[in-house]
Amino acid sequence: MTTPDTSNDPTHESGQPEIRNVTDPMTMRALTHPVRLALLEALALEGPLTATQAGELIGESPTTCSFHFRQLAKYGFVEEAGPGPGRQRPWKRVDVWMNFSDTNDDPEANIAAKGLERLLFERGVARIRRFYDTKTELPKVWQEASDSMQAVIYVTPEELREVNTQLLTILKAFHPRLENHSLRPENSLPIELLVFAFPVQGPSVAP
Repeated sequence: MTTPDTSNDPTHESGQPEIRNVTDPMTMRALTHPVRLALLEALALEGPLTATQAGELIGESPTTCSFHFRQLAKYGFVEEAGPGPGRQRPWKRVDVWMNFSDTNDDPEANIAAKGLERLLFERGVARIRRFYDTKTELPKVWQEASDSMQAVIYVTPEELREVNTQLLTILKAFHPRLENHSLRPENSLPIELLVFAFPVQGPSVAP
């Protein structure tokens, strides 16, 4: 799973997230764990959390969450957020977007990337199914605003990269609301967008 590399984008200097290119197999394997991904998702939605608070949200014990927080910190995905209640330490996400690829020169990195990509895909699909199963429980305004799109376009690899870059630019405009809860409008909800861009057939081969 990749996102366009915009590390040279001037918006990176104005509160926009850094894009971290992950090529180390051990780092990708460290992230390929459902509890660790659930913790990162909880931090994105709720802000800093202690292991106890996180455990209540994702259905795991504080001991389990504490262990996985430390592993995420070891690989640079979370960090301590300062003093917490009593002896507890809250954790927060490191403000980065991750870019990784399964088309590296290193076969081991490709295997690790495929494993992480598969887990992220499965979790995303599970959330889509859960949404459609419970869609009627949402207010009608949210049912009407929620949408899905499917399209086929003929583009070159360079044009497809530009499409991805433009989509990422749109999404980056909303990123400050993820880190700064005070920027979230009163009637806003967390919305997940999953975008898959892939050839539906291989390139034509001349006879």
